Amino acid sequence: MSIINQKIKFSPLIIGVMNWGVWGKNMSQAEMSILINQCVDEGLTTFDHAAIYGGYTTEAAFGEAFSQTGLSRREVQLISKCGIQYPSQQTPYGIKHYNYSASEVIRSVEQSLKNLQTDYLDVLLFHRPSPLMFLEEILEALTKLFDSGKILSFGVSNFEPAKIDLIKKVVPIAYNQIEFSLTHHTPLTDGQLDYMQLHNIQPMAWKPLGEVFSSSFNNPILLDLLNNLATKYNCTVDILLLAWVMQHPTKVLPVIGSTSIDRISNQKAAINIKLSLEDWFEMYTLSMGSKVP
Repeated sequence: MSIINQKIKFSPLIIGVMNWGVWGKNMSQAEMSILINQCVDEGLTTFDHAAIYGGYTTEAAFGEAFSQTGLSRREVQLISKCGIQYPSQQTPYGIKHYNYSASEVIRSVEQSLKNLQTDYLDVLLFHRPSPLMFLEEILEALTKLFDSGKILSFGVSNFEPAKIDLIKKVVPIAYNQIEFSLTHHTPLTDGQLDYMQLHNIQPMAWKPLGEVFSSSFNNPILLDLLNNLATKYNCTVDILLLAWVMQHPTKVLPVIGSTSIDRISNQKAAINIKLSLEDWFEMYTLSMGSKVP
């Protein structure tokens, strides 16, 4: 069987769960179940996981919570990532490293399926590129996972074009999840987003709000502009930041990290915000600290 990525219909914002468990809010099963249902009620049905989140505990917590929601598996889309070997109480690893051997990729996916209490992942992503990626091993693993129906689609995360080209020699790539925001805008100029547009790869953006709400953020001129534009567009600053990301021609899907349904519901308004061309470029210019060339 040849490897063919199924077309997955995602929600316009992807719900990142990294902060749901012990790495963040440390929600109870009941709290997770409520938030899952609330997100689905808002039409936000795509959930982004990784094997390592919560030191290998968050997937299982989510899976148990999902089992209590009353939702059908077909109502949601589940993304997960593999490849990072992260030292934790759950693992024997002495140092953080990467492993994309056939046996490890298959083992990791099967563990994610068990944790999430599902038969398949809508999308599997390789979490970060490794200097030791053997194409025959990757082909073997993904062929078995596609043939068995355990994954429906495949992509990568944090991969630059050369690494994508390497993997594409044996497996088609449908997605790349990268860091992209108003304050981390290098993918606009380093070829990453151009490459994805050229090769019909769907970008997802982690940390799409960037550093604007960080205590260390120091760009008062940009903050003044964002506050003025928030008044102009009758929205909050976080909505502006998401709208800026989503306005790229590749139709970037932001992975939002909030654990508050009020903030999540509010951020959904970014779907309907269309920044004027000059407003988009003024935000970009003040973030760069210089005019465009």
